[in-house]
This record gives sequence, C-alpha cells and structure tokens, in this order.
Amino acid sequence: MPRVIFHTATTLNGFLADEDDSLDWLFAVDGAAEAEAAFSAFLAGIGALVMGSTTYEWLLDHEDLAVHPERWPYPELPAFVLSSRELPRVPDADIRFRRGDVPTLWAEIAESAGGRDVWLVGGGDLVGQFDDAGLLDEVRVSIAPATLPSGRPLLPRRIGPDRLRLTSARQAGQFAELTYSVAREVS
Repeated sequence: MPRVIFHTATTLNGFLADEDDSLDWLFAVDGAAEAEAAFSAFLAGIGALVMGSTTYEWLLDHEDLAVHPERWPYPELPAFVLSSRELPRVPDADIRFRRGDVPTLWAEIAESAGGRDVWLVGGGDLVGQFDDAGLLDEVRVSIAPATLPSGRPLLPRRIGPDRLRLTSARQAGQFAELTYSVAREVS
C-alpha cells in the first residue's frame, strides 16, 4: 500500500496561503531554489497526487492553464481533484475529478499510484480528511521566514504529539524542512 504524504510550505505562523489564497509570500523568499532541488527527489517517489478544488483553481489561475495547458506542472502523474463542483479541465492532463469521501475513493487513488507514494498537495482540510480516514503517513513541512496575519491554516485538525514523531530536520536555503511520521489513531 502506498504511503500518503502531505508535503507543503507554510509561513512561520502556520498559514498555507493568505486570505485571498495567494502564495506571493512564498515566492518572495530568497533561497527557494535550494528547497526546490530537494523537492525534485521527493517527486520522483510519487505515483499520484491529490488536491482540493481551491488548490486546483490556484494552479489554473497561477499557471494560466486555460491559455497554456502545457504548463500543467505534473504531466507524468495522475492527479485527483476532490470537489463537489464542476471545474474546468486542463487539456491532455491526467486529471481525475472525484466526489465523495476519502475512504470510498482510496482504492482508486492507491491503485493509480502504481506502488509509489501519494502526495497530498493541499489544502489542509483535505489532508485532515485523509487523517480522519486513517490514511495519513507523513507530514513534510517547509517553514518559510514569513508570517501572515490570517489565511488558510496549515492543518485545521488536531493531531496530538502522541501521533507525530520528528524523523528529519534540515535547512534548505531560508527554509526549515521538518518531516514527521504520523501514527495511526488507536480507537
């Protein structure tokens, strides 16, 4: 069974995006190239990715995918977009729009990963749904030297310290990269 990994960047005070769903704060950080280099190695182990509609819509807008579908950043991977709304498609991209709860969709997602890991691109509530289903294995967070007064929280769920174990900490440019394993909740 593939591992499910939430890999993201966050502000020092725990926001994924600002109140307008912008990541401008992230792109303003010096030294992002060092963090990107490690990301390529991570992506090599990914067989499928999952994102929510807000993340997908941000990609559509940020990459201007309606005009430039060739800018889809994950051309080699099946991408699941979980949403109850109809969203525009990116031509020639393997994007699978799905409705429903995570446990119902998990078999299809796992099979599409082809034995490799599943990357939860975002957002935080989607990641919480995977944790609620007992499917979250790892959280990788690159903490940027920036704060925001408000925005989208990193992970709007309670995952206690009894379930999180720090497995790695390193510096990549101006980012602190932390990796935590996530233990299954005992019921």
